[in-house]
Amino acid sequence: MAGLIVVGASGKARKDNQPTKTLIMKKLIPLLLICALSAFSASTLSAADKKPEKEEKAKTKAQHIPFHGAMSDINKTAKTFKVGERTFHVTDETKFMKAGKPATFDDAKAGEDCGGSYKEATGGKLEVLSLRLGAKPEKKPKKKEDK
Repeated sequence: MAGLIVVGASGKARKDNQPTKTLIMKKLIPLLLICALSAFSASTLSAADKKPEKEEKAKTKAQHIPFHGAMSDINKTAKTFKVGERTFHVTDETKFMKAGKPATFDDAKAGEDCGGSYKEATGGKLEVLSLRLGAKPEKKPKKKEDK
């Protein structure tokens, strides 16, 4: 069967013993290109889908914004105080510290140095998350152990 003549789809005659590498390559290269493009587009779509998830997580997370200064206009019934021009609202979740120990809002005094963090709630209300009353406690130096 060495001299068998085969007529291909294009209508051209060729001998059967000719190499069919060119036919395989003509069909294989476009198939590989299609696979590569589909894999690339799928990865870019999945990457694009991940970005909004990160933004949503950032929005749902309460942002801790730091503040510090001298307290004034303390209203213990309304649970508010001022630092500069900003009015802060104390909530039930607010954590108080004074001299490194737990404290309460009743321990606050006008003119006292304070610091902490707050978040912006609905309506532009500044809700205090943590409040340090008085001067910042000094950090104890770490002792190096001799070996």
